[in-house]
Amino acid sequence: MHRRTVLKAGLGLAALPLMSRLAFAADQKPISFWYESASPENQDNLKNILIDPFNTAHPDELLSIDFRGSDLDKQLRVAMLAGTGPDVVFTAGPSYVAAMAQAGQLLPLDDYAKKYGWNERLLPLFLDLGRYNGKLYALAKTYETLGLFYNKTLFEQNKWKVPTSLAEFDALAQEMKAKGITPFGAGNADWRPANEHYVSIAFNSIAGPENVYKALTGAIPWTDPAFVHSIDKLAEWWDKGYFGDNYFSLTLEQAFAQIATGQAGMAPTGTWNFSNIPTYFPQNNAEPGFVGFPSEKGDPIFALGIGSTLSINAKADNADGAAAVLDYMFTDDYYSKMNSVWQGEWNLPLADLSKVKLSDKVLPLYEDTMKQLASAVAAGKYGYTTWTFLPPATDTYLVSGMEEVWLKKAKPADFLKKLDDTFKQERDAGKAPAVPART
Repeated sequence: MHRRTVLKAGLGLAALPLMSRLAFAADQKPISFWYESASPENQDNLKNILIDPFNTAHPDELLSIDFRGSDLDKQLRVAMLAGTGPDVVFTAGPSYVAAMAQAGQLLPLDDYAKKYGWNERLLPLFLDLGRYNGKLYALAKTYETLGLFYNKTLFEQNKWKVPTSLAEFDALAQEMKAKGITPFGAGNADWRPANEHYVSIAFNSIAGPENVYKALTGAIPWTDPAFVHSIDKLAEWWDKGYFGDNYFSLTLEQAFAQIATGQAGMAPTGTWNFSNIPTYFPQNNAEPGFVGFPSEKGDPIFALGIGSTLSINAKADNADGAAAVLDYMFTDDYYSKMNSVWQGEWNLPLADLSKVKLSDKVLPLYEDTMKQLASAVAAGKYGYTTWTFLPPATDTYLVSGMEEVWLKKAKPADFLKKLDDTFKQERDAGKAPAVPART
């Protein structure tokens, strides 16, 4: 939840556990799973694709999902500190995992990984990202990237070309403004951490992934001129009006909808928005497009993000049952069924997708984008999203600090100095997520 979108929950459903229609038997062992928000349709998808079939296949277990909404992170933190909480632990990414593992709140998964063959079934990079001090504590539920969504129909009408460099990107944004079109479909009214989507884009596309890697590993500070240049450019885009006049009043979904209507020209955002395409593009007779965000050097950058992770509570009442749930999800069959109805939230890091079969209703654009991301990861040519690779306090400050820069309450150099100081404190305290060696 930390990194992207706030999904609509049905009235009265957000705090209620979703259980199998199967009758509860006294000898069944409950498995509790706290989830973020999900629309009524996707609550049904979880029931029909996960809960009911899992309980049928495991008659001695009884899985239930409790939808906690936007308060999940807070409620989970309180429960885990008290030694309670769910069996299956859903976190907003590796930065949360490191702190929870350090506090002894998560169960090491190494024995289960060996038992179920996860080391062979999942991409090694994502196993590395789930480790802390050499032990596996989390599996990535979905991996994602940032890029540039656009309205292909609008582009064709205006004879615009998709930008392949930052210079072309800037020129196109200026042309959009001249026609009364807001360059970016952007907003953070319902999710302030949307700010870091743009910081991640700037760091990777302007400073470059190599410099981000160096900063994450302590080789250079976040005050390096490459990052100052990045934040200067992001502030310049704000000053030029690329974000429009309603950034603080538009929700994420409202902002993305402006791409479909033609009110905005482009959306620098993440692949989780593929789930919004069916809602807005067909009704506006528009065709969506998506490309890797152009870089200062010209090559598109695919910044790698882990949208959420799955772990097992160290105090779980049914740890073996929770492990069975994880194993059930990380399969070709589950991947195929869930991604056929719910794109952008269940891009499980399976090592082999050759047996995955998606519904013919799934956009080819989504499949192509996920293949491009997988290829970039396999080749080691990926960038780094802040919510995946920064420790929690550093990431939290980044979100508020970038607003201070935009609103002229702080200078880029001062913002980066505080960011660097916070990062060093957390890194020295062992709270920074794992950063796999760059190939």
